[in-house]
Amino acid sequence: MPGGTLRPKRLTEALPLLPFLAVVTVFLVIPTVTVIVNAFFVDGAFSLERIGALFSSTALSALGSSVVLSASTAVIGAVLGAVLGWLIVSSSPTSMVRRAVISLCSVLAQFGGVALAFAFLATVGLNGVLTLWVQQAFGWNLAGSGWLYSLTGLIVVYTYFQIPLMVIVFVPALEGLRAQWREAAISLGASRWQYFREVAVPLLTPAFLGSALLLFANAFAAYATAAALVSQGSPIVPLLIRSALTSEVVLGQSGFAYALALEMIVIVAVVMIAYNLLVRRTARWLR
Repeated sequence: MPGGTLRPKRLTEALPLLPFLAVVTVFLVIPTVTVIVNAFFVDGAFSLERIGALFSSTALSALGSSVVLSASTAVIGAVLGAVLGWLIVSSSPTSMVRRAVISLCSVLAQFGGVALAFAFLATVGLNGVLTLWVQQAFGWNLAGSGWLYSLTGLIVVYTYFQIPLMVIVFVPALEGLRAQWREAAISLGASRWQYFREVAVPLLTPAFLGSALLLFANAFAAYATAAALVSQGSPIVPLLIRSALTSEVVLGQSGFAYALALEMIVIVAVVMIAYNLLVRRTARWLR
């Protein structure tokens, strides 16, 4: 029967996806369900106690710092990354400089965690190479009052990998601008500035905003770099989760970490949904 032969064929085609589904289940679905259950259930009973703890001064302060960190680095990374991407696309496709910059951005976008924190500590930390050299040569103390170990330092360090990430995700949209559109606008009497303002910017706006949202989610969920730089205090949500898991002092309950993790899941999910909607709009004219 046609229906009987079609179903086994579909099952056979789906078999290669089983390892991927297993990985997604073990590393995404099960942890997410665990976080949700433990955020709403205390000792087997439904409770909003842990969710209510999210409105404490400690949790709200950490959330505010995380939003400031993520938003500021997303804006700075998006603007500077877009400018760098525009310069890259303006060069010849066969240019060695273009290939080298894109390759370098691919590497730097993934360069984070403890290695990145150590690089900044060794450069502009209290005893960093550049700090000591500038102090000896000009008498200036680049480390100041320890700004690198505060929220300001996290903004500077996070921007380091946000800019190349923006280049990677935004260059395809820039490459999607067809030369025929510019030529048509110029043939109709438009100047380069008018083409940029009336054609290029409206077309690139969804891609730019979507890329900025991706940068926001990337910074909001980052942990290792901040953990290596900030040894004391919990200025952002990921570090507050660490404190809740390793200390009995934070609000007197380790289950507080589940509520914080659920908060992060919800925020990142909303941001990624908005990102996908914007990407779909961009995909219409990239085809």
